Amino acid sequence: MNRLGWAMLALFLLLGSGFALLLGGDAPERPAPIPAAGPARFAAPGDRAGLASRPAPGLIVPVAGVPRDALADSWGDPRGGGDRAHQGLDIPAPRGTPVRAAASGWIEKLFDSVAGGRTIYVRSADGATVYYYAHLDARRPGLRERQPVRAGEMLGTVGSSGNAGPEQPHLHFEVKRMAPGERWHQGRAVNPFPLLAGGGGTR
Repeated sequence: MNRLGWAMLALFLLLGSGFALLLGGDAPERPAPIPAAGPARFAAPGDRAGLASRPAPGLIVPVAGVPRDALADSWGDPRGGGDRAHQGLDIPAPRGTPVRAAASGWIEKLFDSVAGGRTIYVRSADGATVYYYAHLDARRPGLRERQPVRAGEMLGTVGSSGNAGPEQPHLHFEVKRMAPGERWHQGRAVNPFPLLAGGGGTR
């Protein structure tokens, strides 16, 4: 067989195998694309090895020993004599009860204010959510800004600092969705009750 004959045979075989693939059933599955990482401007400083890149679907109840079914939804309740609406969840507990991280992330701000008292702002690893813990009696010794924390890790203790009544120690807990570039004190508050009472995380 001459060179032209071999070329014609190879072309015939190639076309035949392609036609057989079309008739022979499903093409092999392609692997699912890997989601792109969050924007670089959201990257938390410091070592965050092992932290999830997205918030967990459910949150850990941030006060130790409090079961999900004991939570009461106080979102939207009037505050300040009706001048404003409550934008968080109050979780009553004895003074000194451990407060723990509801989700993994990193400490963006340790702040003392007239209203919130001793507070902690934890930003999620992807930067899109801030978890706010207020009225603490104390923060855990050695806690510092830029420090990574894991879900369930102790952050401080329940108290009544700020404008909380001393006879009613509790944790004020907020969840804020953050737009790119927003700082710890900004963001849009969302009701944390469904995220906590709805399950998905550890008690």
